[in-house]
Amino acid sequence: MTGRAATANATGRPTTPLVLSLEEREYLERRARRRRVARSMSERCRIILRCGDGLPSKAVAAELSVHEHTVGKWRRRFLKDRLEGLPDAARPGRPRTIDDDQIAAVIERTLRSTPPDATHWSIRSMAGATGFSHMTIGRIWTAFGLQPHRSETFKLSSDPLFVDKVRDIVGLYLSPPNRAMVLSVDEKSQIQALDREQPVLPMMPGAPERRTHSYIRHGTTSLFAALDVASGFVIGKCYKRHRATEFLDFLKQIDAQVPDGLDVHIIMDNYATYKTAAIRAWLARRSHYHVHFTPTSASWINQVERWFAELTRKKLRRGVHTSTRQLEADIHSFIECHNENPKPYK
Repeated sequence: MTGRAATANATGRPTTPLVLSLEEREYLERRARRRRVARSMSERCRIILRCGDGLPSKAVAAELSVHEHTVGKWRRRFLKDRLEGLPDAARPGRPRTIDDDQIAAVIERTLRSTPPDATHWSIRSMAGATGFSHMTIGRIWTAFGLQPHRSETFKLSSDPLFVDKVRDIVGLYLSPPNRAMVLSVDEKSQIQALDREQPVLPMMPGAPERRTHSYIRHGTTSLFAALDVASGFVIGKCYKRHRATEFLDFLKQIDAQVPDGLDVHIIMDNYATYKTAAIRAWLARRSHYHVHFTPTSASWINQVERWFAELTRKKLRRGVHTSTRQLEADIHSFIECHNENPKPYK
């Protein structure tokens, strides 16, 4: 077989040999291996590498599961422009009608000003003020993550011992003491037993569950709860009121369920009910109890608040209760179900 015949393709036309320099091969191999490179680019690099190994286009196409015309296209592009020919060529289209300075001006106006008749810009008010279409404003805001219609709140703790208390509580979460139980304790007060003025309409295909906007109150209850940080087990009890008397009774409920020989570390907030003389005296008589107060305005650090959020979302928000007794029964049922398969929060 002659050299001319060896380099001929299926139609009999000679194929120009593709020879890679060492630098080109190293570059192509790096691009073909990288995970963050677009699939199309890594595919082109593998095509050129196999062509550089001397394989004909038909064999390369079969090996890489691409069309033979695709292999021929990128072989010709590489032979003409080398590595610069592999990226996608610029596509013809409508020229830009807004330049970078105008985009920067829209962003600056969004961030630094407000309309005269509102507290924040809307897409259409910004479009009217700048003369651009509302779709253009929407694309600019989306590209730069601007959402003037959204607003969030925050609160800073003024506790002078904020850092020390956070380190203390987070230390208990991450590395609890040996032979000790860490309990996150708090109350969810004024839980309302709400009934609807009309029966709830159940969910149907194409329609969500529906209920009347108005409701009837049937009293309130308060829930004291203690979350075992290590296991996720919850001790909870409902009371009609939430005074120091009820909290002391709840501490006795906890004490009755704590195994003998364990220290008890209680994490709780600065609610006045938790600091009365009766509570302090009860804790003082039990040297194995250790209290850790959360910083002021920082109840988010108390893990039982996360469990309260679950209780609200799963049981209370859409619940219908015609009496506080029914409400309390539902809460205790939720606690029992939770404790059948408790899991600690991370």
